[in-house]
Amino acid sequence: MRIDVVTLFPAIFDGYLTQSLLHKAIVRGLVDIQRHDLRDWAQNVPHRKVDDRPFGGGPGMLIQVEPTVSCVRDIESEILSQGELPPVRKILLTPQGKRFDQRLAEDLATSERIMLLCGRYEGFDQRVHDILEPEEISVGDFVLNGGEVAAMTIIDAVVRLIPGVLGDENSHQDDSFSRGNRLLEFPQYTRPREFEGHFVPEVLLSGDHAAIAAWRAEQTQIRTRDRRSDLLDEPT
Repeated sequence: MRIDVVTLFPAIFDGYLTQSLLHKAIVRGLVDIQRHDLRDWAQNVPHRKVDDRPFGGGPGMLIQVEPTVSCVRDIESEILSQGELPPVRKILLTPQGKRFDQRLAEDLATSERIMLLCGRYEGFDQRVHDILEPEEISVGDFVLNGGEVAAMTIIDAVVRLIPGVLGDENSHQDDSFSRGNRLLEFPQYTRPREFEGHFVPEVLLSGDHAAIAAWRAEQTQIRTRDRRSDLLDEPT
């Protein structure tokens, strides 16, 4: 998978891309993440300015259409020049977009080329949406300073689903909201068996795999009912 990130602040990703499983996936060639500084496509070259005040007035600034469209088209052309590849799946990160969830992460994980457009200020000029026709995705009903953190969230959720990234190929199947378990995951325990009067459930120490599976299934139902009962009515 190749992921292209268009951002005004590429350095935000410096530490993120060099840590944990994501870094290992990059080193092993399972994912290629490229950052593109939108200011490199600025029309106002001396100041590398890519934002301006909105027509009609109002607070804040908007990211301009010219540099954004030029940037995206240049990236697409560069990717296509490498040969016959699937089209780039363009995603614009915005609070007004479709809510990101595990099903969407699983869908994105089947793509070979993804581009994430990180907004700032009051967002993008509407013509960016109209011309490029990206998918619009939101990570939640709240507003961030920019799309970079949202991009990291999507990258994290998607990359771990790429075959070979996790040590156990099936380890994500029973995660909360995942394909193998659309409900909330059961509680889990490790050593020590007792801590400050809190004990590991005896069934988990029994070695009876059928009983353990039944306990976990029951706990999944209980936890989902208590915390996210809405999930019980959703199709699996």
